[in-house]
Amino acid sequence: MCHILIVIKVVTTFYNLFIIIYGFAMKLASLWNLKAKQWINGRKGFFEKLSKNLENLPNGNPAIWMHCASLGEFEQGRPLLEKIKARHPQAKIILSFFSPSGYEIRKSYKGADLVCYLPLDTASNATTFVNYINPTLVLWVKYEFWLHFLLELKKREIPVLLISGLLQNENTFYKLYRKKLLACFTHFFVQTEVSAQKLAAIGFSANVTVSGDTRFDRVIEIAEAFEHIPAVAEFCSGHKVLVAGSTWTEDEEELTHYVRVNPDIRFIIAPHEVDKENIKDLQKEFPRSIVFSALQSRPPHNEAAKIFDTPAEPAQHNEAINTLIIDNIGMLSRLYKYADIAYVGGGFGESGLHNILEAAVYGKPVFFGPVYQKHFEAIELKAAGGAISIETALELEARLKELWENESLLKEKGNAAKQYVYASAGATGYIMDYIYKNRLLTN
Repeated sequence: MCHILIVIKVVTTFYNLFIIIYGFAMKLASLWNLKAKQWINGRKGFFEKLSKNLENLPNGNPAIWMHCASLGEFEQGRPLLEKIKARHPQAKIILSFFSPSGYEIRKSYKGADLVCYLPLDTASNATTFVNYINPTLVLWVKYEFWLHFLLELKKREIPVLLISGLLQNENTFYKLYRKKLLACFTHFFVQTEVSAQKLAAIGFSANVTVSGDTRFDRVIEIAEAFEHIPAVAEFCSGHKVLVAGSTWTEDEEELTHYVRVNPDIRFIIAPHEVDKENIKDLQKEFPRSIVFSALQSRPPHNEAAKIFDTPAEPAQHNEAINTLIIDNIGMLSRLYKYADIAYVGGGFGESGLHNILEAAVYGKPVFFGPVYQKHFEAIELKAAGGAISIETALELEARLKELWENESLLKEKGNAAKQYVYASAGATGYIMDYIYKNRLLTN
């Protein structure tokens, strides 16, 4: 027992040292890296800004704090947060992000009373932050475990639920300290049976529910509230359409040749990074292209259609436009509706496969690269017949040709994709039932 306590103290010391070094590294990186600069600037004068923002919120109401690493985790937690708000309109919703990728895009999210960064995980920051927001219930999304914040919540006996939990490969710190970390959670709602088994192996089984992933509920909500994008509809009209979403350079390299030799197919490319330099590079890579912001400024309706059947520019070999490059964030979940076939990026690099459910929910066959083993939904969708993994550009072209030429197969795979998504919905309901059965929001 004494040995274990010594190990925990040593590990905690190293953890605290890591946090200090991490903060310093972010300050250094902010001199040249935009995201690091946003990360640092967003935390300047943090508690002073937090205090002022909280002054405008009513006291005495239950406060629900949801923490997300980034944008993807927010989309997972969002269905639950919005159902709670609908049932408790007077509740205060505090939404925190660790990453600028989430905060900068959702800082004006109207479903929360306060959107902020999560301060660096030190013991003093954790105590001060929890003092300020005084949460009634805490929702922690997926797998980002911050030691001091969780220990502070545990000390105050504030219920903490892990939402859409996913236990992945364990690093050294987590292995040494995992039981103390995990003991801070009141209940685990995990995505997979494998995660439940990992928890059971270290003594957590009574407070674990395999509820699935709340992202299924979210993509269904989006699909069923679909709103057309007229300019995109005009661009796609009368053509076969392939939508490639959340692409990285490795994904785009797989598509380049196919796009060039298939001028009659319409391609929509929504890159993961939409900075000006990346958009310029994409325009060079796909010379018969137009960016969405330019498309919107073109003539409406039938006049717009003429543009896509005429040459783009002399420098582009007098060939008609067949590619639309999306130069904004926030449209992708609607773009997949216009596809006959979808390609989702991230499966060729370390960045990880992006959200395939946004495409599958519309009944579209989904292509992605070979690195998808950490994504249970990709494994299951492929097994269900709604997804295809490819390793090379030649394989991609062959499989696309097969689907274009076999309409019944295309429809079969699309139906399989949609059925998989709808059959996997319901995680939000499991969590809501638990919250109300255990009176976590009732005085």
